[in-house]
Amino acid sequence: MMNSRTKILHASRWAGGMTLLAGMMIFLYGIISDVMPVTGIGIGAIVGAVMFFLMGMFFIATEEMIENTDKGIEITPIKPKNGLYLVKR
Repeated sequence: MMNSRTKILHASRWAGGMTLLAGMMIFLYGIISDVMPVTGIGIGAIVGAVMFFLMGMFFIATEEMIENTDKGIEITPIKPKNGLYLVKR
């Protein structure tokens, strides 16, 4: 059974991979045919593919951190000492 992190990883890998492939093809077409606007679009698509993948990794890391944090701990401040607040758990 796939958990949500695996699903996000697969989705971001496919979206990033397809965009990267299309961006490389557009970039190479722009270089070969010497059409500068097409080359720029290809570079933009390649950067977009990297951003797809990095955002997917960010979502996975965020979900992992939220899952592993301690919740429900009340933090009570102690009276200030020399202008600094001390926190007691």
